[in-house]
Amino acid sequence: MLSANIQAGSSTRGYTDYVSRSWSHVLPAGNKRLSLDRIAELAGAYDIVGLNEADPGSLRSGFTNQTHYVAQRAGFDYWTHQPNRRVGGVASSANALLSKLEPREIIHHPLPGRISGRGVLLGRFGDGRHGLLVAVAHLSLGANSRASQLAFIAELLHDHPNAVLMGDFNASLDRPEVQALFRQTRLQPPSCIVPTFPSWRPQRAIDHILVGDGLACSGACAMPAANSDHLALSLELDVPESALA
Repeated sequence: MLSANIQAGSSTRGYTDYVSRSWSHVLPAGNKRLSLDRIAELAGAYDIVGLNEADPGSLRSGFTNQTHYVAQRAGFDYWTHQPNRRVGGVASSANALLSKLEPREIIHHPLPGRISGRGVLLGRFGDGRHGLLVAVAHLSLGANSRASQLAFIAELLHDHPNAVLMGDFNASLDRPEVQALFRQTRLQPPSCIVPTFPSWRPQRAIDHILVGDGLACSGACAMPAANSDHLALSLELDVPESALA
C-alpha cells in the first residue's frame, strides 16, 4: 500500500518555496505533468494507493483530472476520487483511491469541521464486517476539527478488524484526538514512526497508514513523491483471503 500527499503536482523544496512558488498552486505551470509521471512510476509498484491533494481538474492542473492521469500512467484499472476543497475558484483538491483489485463498493462521506469541505473516501473489497475496508482522508489543521473528524471516522471503522485508514492527518500519533481513535476502533498504533514532513528535512510523522488488528503489516518506509512537500509512505500488508471474498 502507498499513501501520498502529492500537492497537486507542485514543487516545494524548502520553506521559502511556499512564498516564492506560491503561483504554482493556482496556475497550470511548473512541470506538474512531469511530477505526475514520477508519482505514477512510484505508485505503479503497489496494489492499493491513496492520494491526498490530487487536483480533480481545475485551472492549476490545466483542467487535468490528476487521479485519472496517474491511474492510467501507473496501470490501475480501478480509481475514484472525492473532490473536497476549492480555493478561490481556480484550484481544487481531492482524496483519491487507486486499486488493482476491484472494489465492491465506493462510499464518499463529508467530514465535520469548522470549515466544511473535507471528506473521507471508503473502498470496500470484501463482504461484511470482516471484509477489507480502506479509508483515505486528509484531516484539518485545527485540533478541534481533527477531533470531530476522527470521531466520525471511528464510527465508520469501529468494529472492523480488517480496516485501513491512510492519509495526511496533519497530526502525530501521540495527539489526544488520534489516541482516541485507537481506543474507539480496532486500528493499531504502528510499531515504528516514520517522519514524512517536510520532505526536504523530514522531522514530523503526520502521514499515516493505520491497520486493524486482523491485518499483519511490515516494512513501513518513506520516499519522495516527486517534489511534494510530503514524503510518500508505503507499507506491506498481509490481507487474509477471507477479507477479499
